Amino acid sequence: MTRPRPAPGGGRRLGVAPERLGRWLDGVAERHGPFTDVRTDDDGTVRLTCADTTTVVLRAPFGWTPEQPVLAGFTAAARADRTAAVLLVRRGRWAVGVFAGERLVVSKVDARQVQGRTAAGGWSQQRFARRRGHQTDAVVGSAADTAARVLLPHLADVVALFTGGDRGLVDEVLADRRLAGLAALRREPHLDVGEPTKAVLLETPAQLRAVEVTIVEPADRS
Repeated sequence: MTRPRPAPGGGRRLGVAPERLGRWLDGVAERHGPFTDVRTDDDGTVRLTCADTTTVVLRAPFGWTPEQPVLAGFTAAARADRTAAVLLVRRGRWAVGVFAGERLVVSKVDARQVQGRTAAGGWSQQRFARRRGHQTDAVVGSAADTAARVLLPHLADVVALFTGGDRGLVDEVLADRRLAGLAALRREPHLDVGEPTKAVLLETPAQLRAVEVTIVEPADRS
């Protein structure tokens, strides 16, 4: 389960592992009363209303086709293993991988030096800024090369791309023409990660497979 955070318009938003969704919903019903209404919205989300008017909106990590019974169909779709690509970039380090469900199929983690900030002024500061800019450009180019080499051979199987780290740098990497097909599969949420290490990459399925839950209780409306 991911850390709850405030939701736009009130309530809170969190991610729930698909394997734990049934148990989590049981807990909601115990606290707020049975579900009095279950419906699907046009965007594929499932909206539940409890006896005390608490609402729960579920968004699947990948697309699904609504079917009856709604909750059983939604849960089955959320649990299905999908092939997803991951691209993580921060200044000086990047990681890419392809996951089939939680299983890592292929990956590559790499780094390139980018100088830290300096307090020097004048021409020294300008030379430093130019050098740092060139180093950042080199990181973007190298990360794009890695993504093209590692991810593109699996593009036919990939149904979504999840990104994380520095959003601006990720945008620059995906602006590479070679990655246009991959960029078209980009999906939110932007993953909340630290430095793109192999260990961090291996933790991303917990976020990308999570069902996004928005819960609004009566007290949130007052």
